Amino acid sequence: MPASVPQAARVYTVAELNETIHELLEASFGEVWVEGEISNCRAYPSGHTYFTLKDAQAQISAVLFKGAAWGLKFKPADGLKVLARGRVSSYVKRGDVQLVVSSLEPREKGALQLAFEQLKARLEKEGLFDAARKRPLPPYPERVGVVTSLHGAAIRDILSVLRRRWSGLEILIHPVAVQGDAAKDEIAAAIEAFNRDFPQTDVLLVGRGGGSLEDLWAFNEEVVARAIAASRIPVISCVGHETDFTIADFVADQRAPTPSAAAELAVPDRRAVLSEIAGSYDGMLSCLRRKLQRLEERLAAAARHPLLQSPRRVYEERSRRVDELAARLAELIGQKLIHATKDLALQAQRLDAFSPLKVLARGYAIAEKADTRQIVRSSRQAKPGELLRLRLREGSLLCEVKSDENR
Repeated sequence: MPASVPQAARVYTVAELNETIHELLEASFGEVWVEGEISNCRAYPSGHTYFTLKDAQAQISAVLFKGAAWGLKFKPADGLKVLARGRVSSYVKRGDVQLVVSSLEPREKGALQLAFEQLKARLEKEGLFDAARKRPLPPYPERVGVVTSLHGAAIRDILSVLRRRWSGLEILIHPVAVQGDAAKDEIAAAIEAFNRDFPQTDVLLVGRGGGSLEDLWAFNEEVVARAIAASRIPVISCVGHETDFTIADFVADQRAPTPSAAAELAVPDRRAVLSEIAGSYDGMLSCLRRKLQRLEERLAAAARHPLLQSPRRVYEERSRRVDELAARLAELIGQKLIHATKDLALQAQRLDAFSPLKVLARGYAIAEKADTRQIVRSSRQAKPGELLRLRLREGSLLCEVKSDENR
């Protein structure tokens, strides 16, 4: 043993020292509250979240294990100022001191408000609030579905308005809890059940009566928002509050401030529709009467026309016109024939003047080779002994070439 180490002193291994520090920290500190700003926040697939709590002078590592994170309404993020409750401990392997957090509370905003803003920003970025994905409500529904509690004024208001405005409507109700821990899953499951089991439902009303932010919180849960977004049935969100919005309001195809208003949006007023039909019927009759009146006036005007008063005059007028055209046609044809005859005689005279027969009539003959009928124009074209045919005015002669004196 080195001389610098007293004999009575204990020598620790690094692991032993870290373990001792860990035990001292665990035993020395009870539950503590620490205020600071979150930085270097990292969430792992295990569900654990690691971050640093810091202020202007110092910082400490912190961990929020999955079991504690489950109850948080908001998600820890860099820059949030929080009040953390937990115990002081250490990570034995590295000897790092850390705060094991059991709960977190936002210092600048309430936990529910912060959770609302975080989820709203995330879903908006995904496009779940886009107007382009929202579907129009059917103008004349036959079946309406309602997802709400059976206990409360909301269901009574909805049924009263639906029956008053559009009697004969089929109404399907899926009762759910609308507040408490189980509410969000029941609401989401009811929306999915309507789409699965009753796909012919024309429109779906999802909501409840008014209450505090805590009471309405089920309609700010992500599982409800995604169920509404995935619904093939158009959804009207009707959480009973006039000024504030829930996440469900942003995702739904239509938002109503109260359950009664949702029922009014879902179905038309039968009396108003019948009044509109009656007005359209009266307008159609007026239009038809005006049309018939104009046709009667046109018919009366036509009946006063001289030709219709004496139809035979139409035939006589057309007959005279046909006779005139026939006479003009005969005259034109005669003139055309005269001109054509004169032109034909002129052309015949011209053709006769150039006819070879005229030349032959004056005593001339045309010589052509007997075998090829080629016209012979020069003595050099014929050879002694070759046969030539001479065409005369009357008939022809077959001659043999003896010699050519001028060859």
